[in-house]
Amino acid sequence: MRLASILVDDVPRAAVVHPTKGVAVVADLLPEFTGDVMSLIADRRMDEVEEAAATADGAAFRPADEVTYAAPYRNPPKIWGIGLNYVDHAADLAEVVPDEPASFIKGNHTIIGPGEPIPLPVQSERVTAEAEVGLVIGRYCRNVDEDTALDHVFGLCAVLDQTAEDILQRNPRFLTRSKNFPGFFSFGPHIVPLAEALAAQPGGPDLAGVEVSTVVNGEQRRSNVVGRMRFSPAFLVSFHSKVMPLYPGDIISTGTPGAVVVTAGDVARCEVSGLEPLVNPVAGPV
Repeated sequence: MRLASILVDDVPRAAVVHPTKGVAVVADLLPEFTGDVMSLIADRRMDEVEEAAATADGAAFRPADEVTYAAPYRNPPKIWGIGLNYVDHAADLAEVVPDEPASFIKGNHTIIGPGEPIPLPVQSERVTAEAEVGLVIGRYCRNVDEDTALDHVFGLCAVLDQTAEDILQRNPRFLTRSKNFPGFFSFGPHIVPLAEALAAQPGGPDLAGVEVSTVVNGEQRRSNVVGRMRFSPAFLVSFHSKVMPLYPGDIISTGTPGAVVVTAGDVARCEVSGLEPLVNPVAGPV
């Protein structure tokens, strides 16, 4: 059972996505609940929500194809991005795969949700969209070992991470600016609990087989599997937990198999095996 935010009278509401019944607003299942999806994760209430959804009658649910999804939440404690994490992507760019994760932080102002336009910044003439799989932290995580790191991950989400590539190419020290324009981080439509995401993989319960694809205007432009990452999801969680504490709702965007230049009128799409696709149109400069 998955978590999401849906618009009800233009207001985002925390929701649960049942595999057969549809989508229910969490407050309709748990009347005392007033929080968002991130608070459900932080307070570790997923079992309670699943039990309520399993026993609720059909009147509590809406057809999944009739809801409008928003970003699952808007204020994660932090967003870590990882550059050049697929060996093949680094080779395409004639870059050397770094010996340690090439990580950066993005601000909350970059967040948009499914269907919201990616605005092109006036400072840039070359913007890329990059499909990635995101790790949503589920509980406090500090100085953890790689073999226990995924125990601290609540689930997976689809991500579209954008870069003002021409700014970055001028000077690698401009990485923060190139990554932090409004609309440069989309995620959703669902957050899939890790066990469910693993069970959905055709090759068995292993993140290595998760396929990530960057699709633009319906054409799959780049694709690869997590097993081709230089630094695995478990390593990324462990490594960054030794940099600073990770908190529930933190997102680690694990890197892209390939960036694709987008222009106004394009439609960018992230496809991750076992997850719902994430789709965003591209708008003109703002």
